[in-house]
Amino acid sequence: MSSHQPHPHAGVHLNHTAVYASDRHLSAEFLAAVLGLRVGAPCGPFLPVDLGNGVTLDYCEKRDEPIQPQHYAFLVPDGQFDAVIARLDAVGVTYYADPGHTDPGRVNDLFGGRGAYFADPDGHNMEVMTRPYARP
Repeated sequence: MSSHQPHPHAGVHLNHTAVYASDRHLSAEFLAAVLGLRVGAPCGPFLPVDLGNGVTLDYCEKRDEPIQPQHYAFLVPDGQFDAVIARLDAVGVTYYADPGHTDPGRVNDLFGGRGAYFADPDGHNMEVMTRPYARP
């Protein structure tokens, strides 16, 4: 498909995704607190965090085997980035400039914005950024 042709599925949007956690309440509350969001009411086995753009992360407990860490990236307004970093500092969570977590206490300046990575309670690699990645 050429980049000049309209995308045939342009109306497709992510609605939700399940995030495995050893304790859904702990993990959902952690992310909501860091991002300045709220945890929704439980829906069956899921505990949703509404990202405010029509997408929820639905935390689901998985206790019969180890959690396989995933990566989740959140685009935040530039004016809210410092507040996210301050909340990470307030709860004693180290953030990093790189996805491999080798440059602690620093943010990056990729694509003309700012970004940082941090681990959630189950080791998911969370990212906050103020500019989306440039795509070819």
